[in-house]
Amino acid sequence: MTPPQLVDRHALARNRRRARPDALFLHDEAVIEVQERLAAVNRQFTKPAIVTPFAEIWAGAFPDAKIIPDAEVLDLAASAHDLVIHAMALHWANDPVGQLVQCRRALCPDGLFIGLTLGGQTLATLRATLAEAEAAQTGGLSPRVLPMGEIRDLGALLQRAGLNLPVADSLTRRVSYRNALHLMADLRAMGEANAMAERPRHFTRRGILLGAAQRYETDADGRVEALFETICLTGWSPHDSQQKPLRPGSAVQRLEDALNAARTGATKNDS
Repeated sequence: MTPPQLVDRHALARNRRRARPDALFLHDEAVIEVQERLAAVNRQFTKPAIVTPFAEIWAGAFPDAKIIPDAEVLDLAASAHDLVIHAMALHWANDPVGQLVQCRRALCPDGLFIGLTLGGQTLATLRATLAEAEAAQTGGLSPRVLPMGEIRDLGALLQRAGLNLPVADSLTRRVSYRNALHLMADLRAMGEANAMAERPRHFTRRGILLGAAQRYETDADGRVEALFETICLTGWSPHDSQQKPLRPGSAVQRLEDALNAARTGATKNDS
C-alpha cells in the first residue's frame, strides 16, 4: 500500500519555475555556509555531487560537481562520489529518509554528506497568524504552510540512513518585510509557495490574508520580521578508519569513580 504523499511534486515544480533569482537569498547563503564548512575539513574532494532544485546557483560555486534535481529517485550512481550535498530541498521530500539513503549509497567509503534544509522554526509567526485568521473566518484550518522537521528529528535521520559521525546544527536568519503580504509574495518568489498535496485548490480568501496581516506583530517602524531556520546535517559513509563509540561496559573506569576523583582533586587545590 502506497503511503499518502505530503507534497504535490507537480505543484512544487510549477512553483519553482516561477521563482525569481533575486529572491533566492537562502540558497546564496547556503552556498557560503557549505564553502566555509568544507574549508574547515582537512580533505580534498574531487568527485562532488549536489542535489538542488536551482542548479545555476550551485553550479557557479562548484563547477566540478555533478548537479542533479531533487527527484524522488536521485540520479546518483553507487559509490561514485566523495562528497554529496543535498541543498535546500529536503523539506519538500515525500521520503526524506529515502533521500538520505540514496545520498549515502552514492558516497564512496569515508565520503562526506552535507544536507541543508529549512527547519521547524521557519515562519512560525506566519503559521500562527494564518491559522488564527482562517479559524476566525471559516471556523476551520487548511494546510497552508509546509510542516518542517525539528533539529533533533532531522539529526536522527542521519543514523537511520546509515551515516556515521552524525551532526545536526542550525542557523537562523531574520528578515524584515514591509508587511505580512509582502512576506507571502516573497515566499512565492522564492519558489516556496504552498505545494502540499492536501492544500486548498482555490485562492485563499482575501479576508484570511488581511486577517493574518493584521495579527502579525510589527516593530517600531511598522514592519514585520520573518525567521528562517536552516538546519545543516553532516555525516560520513562508513569506513574502518573512523572513530567508533566504545562498547557498553568496556570503560576501564567507572563514571562514579572519575567524578569522585575530580571532586577530590578540586578540594585539594582549594585548600
